[in-house]
Amino acid sequence: MDLIKHVTLEKTLVLDIETVPIVSSFQELSPRMQELWTEKSDRLSKFEKEDKPPGEMFERAGIYSEFGKIVCISAGFFRKEDDEYHFRVTSYYGDDEKDLLQRFGELLMSHFPSSNTFLCGHNSKEFDFPYISRRMVINQVELPECLDVSGRKPWETG
Repeated sequence: MDLIKHVTLEKTLVLDIETVPIVSSFQELSPRMQELWTEKSDRLSKFEKEDKPPGEMFERAGIYSEFGKIVCISAGFFRKEDDEYHFRVTSYYGDDEKDLLQRFGELLMSHFPSSNTFLCGHNSKEFDFPYISRRMVINQVELPECLDVSGRKPWETG
């Protein structure tokens, strides 16, 4: 419980993302991406002991940042006014992932510009934060400092 004593609500950002496969079907992938997904689905089949063809497994592609994209980021944060906390939620959504990521990045850089921002969400350290970061790199969107964990030890990333 000592950890929570050091958390400042005004520096806390709660978020969740929604993802989908980058295209609607396996057949729509480029030949190279089909080859890469086939390799990925073969490894998944062995691990999960399922024998499904790559096309059938493609519905799960959205959870892998190399084969998926973000269609919605919802972010909530606290603001203190007149000694009361107010929780504000905003959502960035749409089919233009680069625009969505740029707008979300602007929120982070303007309201949460430092690395001491406390990011939180369900399983976000394992899924949401790395996924957002990878998709920002893929889309050539500037990575905000609070998401940039390069050079940090795992225990220094929150």
